[in-house]
Amino acid sequence: MAPVSLPERIRAALEPYMQRTAVPGVAAAISYRDEVHVLALGTLALTSAEPVQRDSLFRISSMTKPVTAAAALLLVHRGVITLDEPIERLLPELADRRVLRQLNSPLTDTVPADRPVTVRDLLTFTDGFGQLYRSPTDHPIVAAALSAGLRMGPPAPASQPAPDDWLAQLGSLPLMQQPGHSFLYDTAYDVLSVLIARAAGTDFATFLQDNLFEPLGMVDTSFSVPASKVHRLAAAYTPGSTGLELTDDPRTGQWASEPAFHSGAGGLVSTCDDYLKFARMILNQGRTGSQQLLSPAAVRLMTTDAMSPVQKSRSATIPLDFSTHTWGMGLALVTAPKQLWPQSSYGWTGGLGTHWMTDPQAEVVAVIMTQVAMTTPDSTQLFDDFARAVPVRG
Repeated sequence: MAPVSLPERIRAALEPYMQRTAVPGVAAAISYRDEVHVLALGTLALTSAEPVQRDSLFRISSMTKPVTAAAALLLVHRGVITLDEPIERLLPELADRRVLRQLNSPLTDTVPADRPVTVRDLLTFTDGFGQLYRSPTDHPIVAAALSAGLRMGPPAPASQPAPDDWLAQLGSLPLMQQPGHSFLYDTAYDVLSVLIARAAGTDFATFLQDNLFEPLGMVDTSFSVPASKVHRLAAAYTPGSTGLELTDDPRTGQWASEPAFHSGAGGLVSTCDDYLKFARMILNQGRTGSQQLLSPAAVRLMTTDAMSPVQKSRSATIPLDFSTHTWGMGLALVTAPKQLWPQSSYGWTGGLGTHWMTDPQAEVVAVIMTQVAMTTPDSTQLFDDFARAVPVRG
């Protein structure tokens, strides 16, 4: 009997999710050394017969973060910024910070920050401000952040103000924890996007386009979807009590027009082919073709544990379990044996339904994109079943 091919294995693993409408459709791209497989299944929406194609567009949410980290490290390599410089040189709105005495303290119950926030703090989510995943009723800082237009949940490009206004709002609030204390997710990479833009003297979207997307040939990655491409954008859903509920319509939703704020934490739209190009550049130590796009030193920073044992012990397990993983700069790294991906593997996930992992030893890169928010066990299980179908080291 002939061996089952990789696309057939992946199809068999994923088709049941579409049969029970857990997801409308999915696109996946897998590379094993120089061999690339792309698979597209299902439809772009529950109410559409339009099939998912290999160039279908998906909101990649937090898979934006590795791109933002790479952009920041490009500027470090060029000497425009340094990892351990205070961010207030470029972001004076964030100088002289105060810090809540306790996470649930009133906003006036603060102490001075022990030290300034650095670029390294932003890249490692140890800057002291992020998503708490706690009730705004019991935590005044969460209520204040929401009132100020600082996102405390999924990407919302249409609701975020322009960068200068956003930064001023952030600077008006105290930090949740002292700089360097522990991992607090998300907000730091929005701060990074503003810092990168100011350091480069251009807007963040233009910097990414000129320095990453164009050299890599990522022709479909951007912060909004033009009318000429909107027919390729998947509808976005979240699981509800009676099935999938539409949360973003491609033609009228939040990615249908250019946002005021280019979110480095979660704003990009991309395709599985585009993202595979970025991921393979990381695997190849920053090279794409004959061009050294990102320095090997930058790739090492992204793929090496950046968290101290003390920081890990103080950090919540959402969205990263520090007993099995750690954080590099922009990437989660597998640290425990007997995981679906072996130790030294790395990647990241987008909460709206996308996932990327790389096994550098086997030279396997796997990218999968759906558009159902990861709010139920089915969401994570799909990625687990996908991983089981991809041949990686045991």
